[in-house]
Amino acid sequence: MALLTHLLACVFGTGSWVAVNGLWVELPLLVPELPEHWYLPSYITVVIQLANVGPLAVTLLHRLWPSALREVPVIYAVVATGALACLLLAFLWGYTTHVAGAPHSTAFLVLTFFLALVDCTSSVTFLPFLGRLQPRYVTTFFMGEGLSGLLPALIALAQGAGVTHCANVTREANGTQVLLETRYSPARFSPLVFFLLMTAMMLACLASFFFLTRLPAVRAVPRQSLFPSDVTLCSFRGSPGDGDGLGGQDKPGSAGKAPGEAAAGTAAYSQARLAGIYALVAWVNALTNGILPSVQAYSCLPYGNAAYHLSATLSAVANPLACTVAMFLPGRSLALLGALSVAGTGFGAYNMAMAVMSPCPLLISFPVACWVLFTGTLSYVKVMTGVILRGRSHAALVWYGATEQLGSLLGAVLMFPLVNVYSFFRSADYCSLQCPA
Repeated sequence: MALLTHLLACVFGTGSWVAVNGLWVELPLLVPELPEHWYLPSYITVVIQLANVGPLAVTLLHRLWPSALREVPVIYAVVATGALACLLLAFLWGYTTHVAGAPHSTAFLVLTFFLALVDCTSSVTFLPFLGRLQPRYVTTFFMGEGLSGLLPALIALAQGAGVTHCANVTREANGTQVLLETRYSPARFSPLVFFLLMTAMMLACLASFFFLTRLPAVRAVPRQSLFPSDVTLCSFRGSPGDGDGLGGQDKPGSAGKAPGEAAAGTAAYSQARLAGIYALVAWVNALTNGILPSVQAYSCLPYGNAAYHLSATLSAVANPLACTVAMFLPGRSLALLGALSVAGTGFGAYNMAMAVMSPCPLLISFPVACWVLFTGTLSYVKVMTGVILRGRSHAALVWYGATEQLGSLLGAVLMFPLVNVYSFFRSADYCSLQCPA
């Protein structure tokens, strides 16, 4: 039963961000076709953060009409909406209309908003539901969340998305000139097939949630409202019903826990330290979900398309790997998590510096390794802060999800004008790029 629960929790976790992660890895095929071209990543970043209206609406509904929210039906609606949006995207992604005199990929951006609405809302619905299970399943959930980036990346590699080569092109202007230009190789299968596979993954998430709710320990818990009645910004203390065991019945130090789990429930943190943990959650997610994704192409493409795709794919591998390390080598020390956050921020700062100097950054560089280390260290921090807060209360997990989305939103709002309004970052064709020695 424990192995089955781990499997279900992992598959359930893949549905949290698989749709949005799928959009990112499919961009090399979408960017040449859609009218926004290389501005598209920053548009997606902002659309994703606008979808934070979902968690906000859930919170307001709880406050104003708490009887209207029930945990299980809300999650069913969220995952079903994601599956439907993926299905529609498979057929409508290339549909464009003229807005303000210019063509825009309206269908793609609108459906992206709904996918992001689902994924953002999952931050304040999926994790609180996992609060009914033992803490070790929360780590498995984070592993599934990491796989939500890895699996689309592997599919994109099989698809051959974004594979390029340099081709000689003859220009007749001002005499005959032979230039090198980047040419995209045909993909092995179309975006239609890719988005249908994303639909299948969302349906697998829906099925795993169905079976999770049928577990005896979970069914024993009454269908309560999404948030406990005492949720406030200061309600970090666990209530009697917020135990660590299945169905919330086990108390700290009780039998039936895995080794090391009791410490998560019994660790005492002052209000100042808890505020520091939430600040750390916001900062890490601002970097990983808002700030750095907007400039990954600028920091890697000067080294070639292969470097860009290796950094994107191997970073996706680093995420579930960090979750696996967290499962077997958990580190709840705030000093350790702070040190890893500083290291991850350093790698992120280096990646940002390369993006600022684009299209001619330092050629003696390690863009792939820096992106992998950046993702791996901060993914470990995210997992362990989630485990720490799981030991506090159901409310603490809710505020973890809200803080996660707030940090992501602030990062995206900061980067959008820098990329799209002030053109702070510059791109160039790799094959025709000429930089001073």
